[in-house]
Amino acid sequence: MIDIPASTKACFFEDLHVQDQMTVTYQVGQGGSLDIDFWLADPDNIPISKHHKQSTGTAKTTAQKDGRYTYCFSNEMSSMSDKLISFNVHGVIYIADDGTMAPIEKEIRDLASGLQGVKDEQEYIVIRERVHRNTAESTNTRVKWWSVAQTIMLFLICGFQIYYLKSFFEIKRVI
Repeated sequence: MIDIPASTKACFFEDLHVQDQMTVTYQVGQGGSLDIDFWLADPDNIPISKHHKQSTGTAKTTAQKDGRYTYCFSNEMSSMSDKLISFNVHGVIYIADDGTMAPIEKEIRDLASGLQGVKDEQEYIVIRERVHRNTAESTNTRVKWWSVAQTIMLFLICGFQIYYLKSFFEIKRVI
């Protein structure tokens, strides 16, 4: 997880070789409207993937050339709220298949890929749970303070009514 202050951006990079695969998944955990700008660029700084004001996203690429692939999270559109971003980067290093791959090795690679997908989904669920818990706690706090305010208003109105009704039953004499 990283914290991106308002009006800034954070960039990261991965060095890839031809046919290497890279996947970046991200989710905004807290801050503002839970949105962020994201882009992934190749070594020539040509954008491969762009996401504007998204709360979650996935960008996949297969390297067409050797070099440093850059991905950035931008909070420049926000002038006040910091964003907390959780992201995963994983990839597959390309190994040429010369036809000598054993079936068990292929199964192991498939299982590893499936396991990575499960881990990503689990992290997504944990972050969503955190966001929903924060929302529920905020709502609970607001309801609590609203109830306290209503109780105070109820006692004030009761006191005023008792005072006002007492004045009807007082005997007023003019001397």
